[in-house]
Amino acid sequence: MHQTSEFSELAERFLAMLANERGASEHTVRAYAREVRNFAGYLEETLGKGGSIRAVEHLHIRAYLGLLYERGLTKASAARALAAVRSWFKWLAKDGKVPQNPALLVSTPKLPKHLPRVPSVEEVNRVLDSLEGPAGREKKSGGAKTEGHEAEVAAWPERDRVIFELLYGCGIRNSELVGLDVGSVKWGDDAILVRGKGKKERLVPLGDEAAAALRDYLSQREAKLMAAGKGVMVHEGPLLTNLRLRGDCRLTTRSVGRIVKAIALSRGLAADVHPHTLRHAFGTHMLEEGADLRAIQEMLGHERLSTTQRYTQLTVGQVQKVYDETHPRAK
Repeated sequence: MHQTSEFSELAERFLAMLANERGASEHTVRAYAREVRNFAGYLEETLGKGGSIRAVEHLHIRAYLGLLYERGLTKASAARALAAVRSWFKWLAKDGKVPQNPALLVSTPKLPKHLPRVPSVEEVNRVLDSLEGPAGREKKSGGAKTEGHEAEVAAWPERDRVIFELLYGCGIRNSELVGLDVGSVKWGDDAILVRGKGKKERLVPLGDEAAAALRDYLSQREAKLMAAGKGVMVHEGPLLTNLRLRGDCRLTTRSVGRIVKAIALSRGLAADVHPHTLRHAFGTHMLEEGADLRAIQEMLGHERLSTTQRYTQLTVGQVQKVYDETHPRAK
């Protein structure tokens, strides 16, 4: 008979709690499951299947991180593993399974700070302006295809303009964008209701340009759904639909990424532009125009102000670059 170790049993109980009680996203649960199960397996090898969770010390965790480095994992990967182990042992300590959290004695690997390159206000406006009206409809960008061999990229200009307007105009995440339903648009409040990380909801202001783009798109969306015999989805289905209205009709994050990248490239933006770039641009440009950092934090749905403060580092860096390039005493 296969013996289940205390390590594996407690790991599975933690992961079940994470999925059911905390309302964590599927992505978070998957990532934590991988890291926690791997560490539980390491403890079985090190302390034996009959070992006790109370025997785990910070030295075991440090040795495990060392093993990850030996396997060629990056500091970022090791930091993710440590974060998952910390969370697991925090729960174990709270539940009385261990006297304290040994992972707190292990320092997080220092990561290099990579500040994202953000397009200027003029560059973003140029792309958005090119997506308006007939001129935007005539411009087609190259033929990457999505799941089901749909030529999603630039095949529905009105929808693609909405994608750009909401990512940049509202600063929402790609996952939040595709998760929007028609009812998420609160026209009376000039806002959209966004469900963010941990299923937390927030209202984000809807600008005039984004609202105009939405109205143009929604009339086409209704006509396409009615023609496909899916009229029931007109008022309650996903806001952004895929081109051929397959399955539940909801556009995927993968398709959004391809659409953003293809359009950005065709309009002369950098090759590394992706949906999150537009979210960074939202925060950076608002800060440069004098917006309060806490207001930006609220709109972006950041739990910690320190996350939002990354945008201050970015703008300081841009100021430094301008100084270095233009001040006579900087050369």
